[in-house]
Amino acid sequence: MSAGKPPKKSDTLEVRLPHETKVAFMARCRATRRTASEAVRVFIDQELEGRPSLSNLVWRVLAAALAGLAVGAVAAPSLARPLAAHAAFDSLDANHDGALSFEEFSRR
Repeated sequence: MSAGKPPKKSDTLEVRLPHETKVAFMARCRATRRTASEAVRVFIDQELEGRPSLSNLVWRVLAAALAGLAVGAVAAPSLARPLAAHAAFDSLDANHDGALSFEEFSRR
C-alpha cells in the first residue's frame, strides 16, 4: 500500500428495510449526489464520534425551546398572583405590622 492511499473498505453491513424505505433512501441519496454507502458511513462516523446530526440537533434545540415556553406559560400566571395576594393582604393588615390579627381579619 502506498503512504497516501486510505485503507480499502472491505467489510459490509447488511441492513433490512421495508422496500418503500429503501426506495426513498436511494432517491434521497441520488438527490444529494451521494452513494448509499457514503450516506451510511457518514451516519456511522457521526454516531461513533457522539456528534448529533444537524437535523437531530435542530430537533433537540426546538424541543428545548418548546419546553422553555411551556414552563414559562405555566410559571407566568403564578408569578403575577403574589402581587394581587400582597395587595389583598395589605388591605386587610390595617396597622401594617405584617401580621393579621383576628380583629383585622374579622372586619372584612
